[in-house]
Amino acid sequence: MPRQIHENSCEEHVFSSLFKKHSKNLHDFLYYKFGSTLNPKDKVQDAFIKLWDNCKKVPPEKAKSFLFTTANNMMLNAVAHQKVVLKHQQKPQKKSTNESPEFVLEEKQYNEKLQLALERLTEPQRVAFLMNRAEGKRFKEIAELLDISVKAVEKRVYGALKKLREDIDEL
Repeated sequence: MPRQIHENSCEEHVFSSLFKKHSKNLHDFLYYKFGSTLNPKDKVQDAFIKLWDNCKKVPPEKAKSFLFTTANNMMLNAVAHQKVVLKHQQKPQKKSTNESPEFVLEEKQYNEKLQLALERLTEPQRVAFLMNRAEGKRFKEIAELLDISVKAVEKRVYGALKKLREDIDEL
């Protein structure tokens, strides 16, 4: 029975058969060579994704070589990245700042005042204010999320700002 030769690996049944044929062997190869710390299962999946992205260029006869080379290179890149991370973790971290101790103390005190003032806001004001200022959402987005009008959001945010100014000055 003559074997049918396909030009590329893009056909679903060809790709599926390649996966069934090579995925376990590829995983075992990566696991034996690099261990489990670098997630060989993920690299197998990534290699098959890369094969799918390049399926028109890779004939089925060369798919195994492509997969093993790609997965091995991904693992080597992960090892190199891990080495860089370890190298930077071993460097002594800078523990001092350019700010004066007075500035650091004032900043800490101001943050405490801000937290107290935020706690004093009504819940609708606090939610709208934090969505706008902390999360960077626009009034229209907040209105859609809270199912209220844009004017109501504006009133809550501006009311929160006014109350925060008063409370922080008071504290």
